[in-house]
Amino acid sequence: QVQVVEFGGGLVQAGGSLRLSCTASSYPFSKYAMGWFRQAPGKEREFVASIMSNGGLTYYADSVKGRFTISRDNSNNTMYLQMNSLEAEDTAVYYCAVGRSGWPDRSEIAYDSWGQGTQVTVSS
Repeated sequence: QVQVVEFGGGLVQAGGSLRLSCTASSYPFSKYAMGWFRQAPGKEREFVASIMSNGGLTYYADSVKGRFTISRDNSNNTMYLQMNSLEAEDTAVYYCAVGRSGWPDRSEIAYDSWGQGTQVTVSS
């Protein structure tokens, strides 16, 4: 059982920025793709971003392209989501997920370990 923990959620005004962090006990950490998903009230969970095991290839949802940046630091087993120009529509619980392989993917089925979620609230 892999432990996954997200950090960095909070309340921010529209136009502001937040940076989320995620640590996971997957071993070795550098072997597995990582991803971010989010779920807003009354909505289904949706894909946000994913990153290859070596930090090369990345995928983004159209709704966040140009505003969010996913990255990872395999030297400290941490994955990040830098969120800029936040909008009210970004309000959601954000989840960190560990991939089943090193290949990034937009589908939840490609991930087998999930964090507890961290709340991001953007005020208008």
